[in-house]
Amino acid sequence: MKLYVVRHGETVWNKLHKVQGVADIPLAENGILLAEKTGEALKDVSFDLCITSPLIRARKTAELILEKQSGKVSVIEDARIQEINFGVLEGVVCMNDAREYLDPQMEKFFTDPWNFERPKDGENIQDILTRTKDFWEELIHDPALQDKTILIASHGCAVRALLHNVYNDPKDFWHGFVPPNCSVNVVEVTDGKAVLLEDDKVYA
Repeated sequence: MKLYVVRHGETVWNKLHKVQGVADIPLAENGILLAEKTGEALKDVSFDLCITSPLIRARKTAELILEKQSGKVSVIEDARIQEINFGVLEGVVCMNDAREYLDPQMEKFFTDPWNFERPKDGENIQDILTRTKDFWEELIHDPALQDKTILIASHGCAVRALLHNVYNDPKDFWHGFVPPNCSVNVVEVTDGKAVLLEDDKVYA
């Protein structure tokens, strides 16, 4: 099994540094262009299946990538790989253009994620690790998918949570940083063992 795990393209809220969890914000023009470039770069990868977060920015990224495929690829939505729910923090401007934090809770989310407290009506890091692990275990042990190449379209925090099933350093949640928009992580899974082949590659 080979997995291509992609973060969605840029949105207007990304540019404005707004907290964007389950808020269903569409791709910005630049996000569309980046997704198209990613599709062009991956056009020779023959995907058997696509699994996407139901949020429009991830779904549209997947659709734009798949437009370059020679044949039709089935797309399945799975809420377990949608972005972390920030609850009452959704829409908050978390930093300025100089990347100085404006909100103390979001500063903790990015700098000390294990101690990020669950916002009202939202989730914390353990919550998203639990639901993405459930997705991961079901996926990699599905007998029908063992020889398949699968595109997975998700989000910054959800991608890192999902890939914690692969990384060798489970203490560093962000793997150094938030994955860039449209970055691609390629994972090969054999007999339940996962190896990271490509790390946060961006086809700009």
